[in-house]
Amino acid sequence: MRGYRYLDSKGTFQLSDPELTSYLYFPIANEGGVMSSITPTLGGDNKMGQNVFLLAPVSSEDLHNNKSTRNFWCNIKGKGVWSATGKSSEQEAKLYTPDKDETTLEAGMMWHKVTRTSKKFGISAEIISFVPCSKETMELMIVTLKNTGEDMLELIPTAAIPLYGRSADNIRDHRNVTSLLHRVETTSRGVVLNPTLTFDERGHHKNTVVYGVFGGSEEGESPAGFFPCVETFIGEGGSFENPRVIYEESSVPVAAGTCIDGYEAVGGIRFEAVKLQPSQEKTFIITMGYGTSKENIEQTAEKFLSKKVCEASLEETKAYWIDKINVSYRTGNQNFDAWMNWVNFQPMLRRIYGCSFLPHHDYGKGGRGWRDLWQDCLALLMMNPEGVRDMLISNFGGVRVDGSNATIIGVNQGEFIADRNNITRVWMDHGVWPFITTNLYIMQSGDLGILLLPQTYFKDPQAVRGEEKDTQWKTEDGNQLKTEAGVIYQGTILEHMLLENLTAFYDVGEHNHMRLRGADWNDALDMAKDRGESVAFTALYGSNLDQMADLLLAMEQKGISKVSLFREMELLLEDEEGLYNDIKKKQELLYQYCSTCKHTISGEQIELSCKDLAQNLKNKADWIRNHIRETEWLTNNEGHSWYNGYYDNSGNAVEGDFESGVRMMLTGQVFTIMSGTATKEQVKSITVAADSYLYDESIGGYKLNTNFKEIKTDLGRMFGFAYGHKENGAVFAHMAVMYANALYQRGFVQEGYKVINSLYSHCSDFEKSKIYPGIPEYVGDNGRGLYHYLTGSASWLLLTVLTEMFGVKGELGNLKLDPKLTLEQFDQNGEAGVQLVFANRKLNIKYINTGKKEFGEYKIGEVILNNTVYDYSQGYIERQDLEAFNADQEHSIFVRLQ
Repeated sequence: MRGYRYLDSKGTFQLSDPELTSYLYFPIANEGGVMSSITPTLGGDNKMGQNVFLLAPVSSEDLHNNKSTRNFWCNIKGKGVWSATGKSSEQEAKLYTPDKDETTLEAGMMWHKVTRTSKKFGISAEIISFVPCSKETMELMIVTLKNTGEDMLELIPTAAIPLYGRSADNIRDHRNVTSLLHRVETTSRGVVLNPTLTFDERGHHKNTVVYGVFGGSEEGESPAGFFPCVETFIGEGGSFENPRVIYEESSVPVAAGTCIDGYEAVGGIRFEAVKLQPSQEKTFIITMGYGTSKENIEQTAEKFLSKKVCEASLEETKAYWIDKINVSYRTGNQNFDAWMNWVNFQPMLRRIYGCSFLPHHDYGKGGRGWRDLWQDCLALLMMNPEGVRDMLISNFGGVRVDGSNATIIGVNQGEFIADRNNITRVWMDHGVWPFITTNLYIMQSGDLGILLLPQTYFKDPQAVRGEEKDTQWKTEDGNQLKTEAGVIYQGTILEHMLLENLTAFYDVGEHNHMRLRGADWNDALDMAKDRGESVAFTALYGSNLDQMADLLLAMEQKGISKVSLFREMELLLEDEEGLYNDIKKKQELLYQYCSTCKHTISGEQIELSCKDLAQNLKNKADWIRNHIRETEWLTNNEGHSWYNGYYDNSGNAVEGDFESGVRMMLTGQVFTIMSGTATKEQVKSITVAADSYLYDESIGGYKLNTNFKEIKTDLGRMFGFAYGHKENGAVFAHMAVMYANALYQRGFVQEGYKVINSLYSHCSDFEKSKIYPGIPEYVGDNGRGLYHYLTGSASWLLLTVLTEMFGVKGELGNLKLDPKLTLEQFDQNGEAGVQLVFANRKLNIKYINTGKKEFGEYKIGEVILNNTVYDYSQGYIERQDLEAFNADQEHSIFVRLQ
């Protein structure tokens, strides 16, 4: 049975014969802008953005089709040609024979090593690839050749890195024409590509990025020569897997100082012939990357053309990323603990790569969406809370006065860009996430003061929740909402959150649930703009209103009795059940509000009591909860009960019994449970129905929906996907993890653990999932994990494991301990623990369950803080007691369960 094994507690893993599994790729990147993907045979790509690709962009299918890969060739005298990466025609042909190379992959956070041994040639190669954490715009390869035979080897080494050097758009848009812009020059150390212009959808501009590949050996030797032109390197009839110059020993490389214009480029670097005695090794360094000029890129590359410097940079990079992951777990399953290190690492990858730039993520042009801004902060709050406060405040600058938000997000923090051309697509769930994230921040930090900080509102032509345009707005007016007097308006963070949730409250369809509009969390529910409704997210908005009221009451207790809002918002605070039940009046009220604020607002303020405002929100939350309970709870012919989560564009309920079979969706269950809409008895019924209709252990657990057996064009494109793929019935990890979170919150611990353990067990079974450690976006119907690494499910899994499973969470800044560990999660000594940072203090928390009790049988007994018994009668450890300790040391908390 093939599978990886962990080499340490930090998640370093090893896998034999990785090239025998398709679609594998691994991320190596840094915070300087370099984003690479690499395969077991060193395929993949390297880029700094949509318009700056060093290596040609690849999507998942290119991983097995593409011949333009990183390569290192050895022409061995008397034996033949061998590729140290395995990418030769001969080696590919022998992949399934006894003559194949022996290969082993070893990898950790942001570094990748493949060792390849050929019995036929008596040689091995170890290739370590990484991007230095010190932010230089370089990818480094350390290639070590070793004579594993009994006779001396004489060989000619040649590195070959195909240089693309332009925008991803040019893959099929003027590919040949843009090669005519190439200006290629060889230097003493490598090949430099400096295109004259960029030629893509942005127009024609003078190029400002220089690309290059450079080489050296451990002794500091310069290359013997170069092959900078693809046509010359592969030769007539040749290819990158069968390049003519490698096989023909008479091929003569060009010298430094050679210039070639108007051709596709390759970093072909020929080294001097090498003689290796048995067991002797020789190391070569290959650097590839970007610069602002020929001199700049040469200077950066030269820094790393030393084995000593490269190895030091590798160790620094390893330590840097491990230190970044400052949450770790100790359970009875060490493999789970190591796997969670990769899950904890994934949100960092998403902040670097955005939602694009890995092979499965071959869409978009980089960056993140509105939802991503907030959900990625969840993981930051757990691992690196410093800086999150400013990030949250900046993000609120993307909220529009109609409760919608900017959808074009800039590179810089808090940068939002106007959509001047089209009526913006409105995702109805977007107003949910800012509060959820901000509330978590407040719970972790106790910082209620953030609610009263000022922030602007985003302004562009879009108005009335994407249905109209503000024809008075001009580009020169800027992208911030102004008052009638022309002054940029700033409202509190609380005001922004209220606005997002109150406008949603009135934005209802014909069943008095919130309109689905362009889609909700499920982007593929995108064909029900007119009559679609999302019961699922209506429930979550209701929960937000309820919890916002709790924050207002907490402010009251802190002596803040009143808050201010801009005057026009008073309309949204109408509070009578007759209005709530009247769909038309709610719609009219929302339109009246949006029309009033379409161009500017008055700038006048109203003052409200925290208690009165809290009661207003509670009333709205209660109405939502009761309305959903009364109208959407269903029982089918088989006796199973659950909540209908949606209405389609025909105005019909989506779930229940149909001629085609039972239709059930997970999303509506998740958020009715999480919001408290579902009663305890209803939660029990939902779990039984979900187990019956959605659970499939063979593919990792809970599917997003049953098979509707219909291309449902009145709901969304997802029904055009084959069933069992992506949003149509795959095990979609993000929603599955949120299901677990909801179950844990409501005390259904065994059921929540089943969700997470099913996902973990499947994903960590390499034979089934065929992915490296971590959690993918979804699991397909054949069990393969897809869209690995860049998924919001990682943030939610980190949050769920830490705050629900281990029960380590903030309560208005204090530390609450509420473990929900099952008996099997404790080790043989009855212990489980977690290391984390809370209140800017490093904590080592250990739960001691010597009685070997199951969840539900144990409760917190004694709490020992730094070897001193702590009075835990309040149900939490006070923040000030933690802050009294040295911030540079780790502090222990032992919790005896009884």
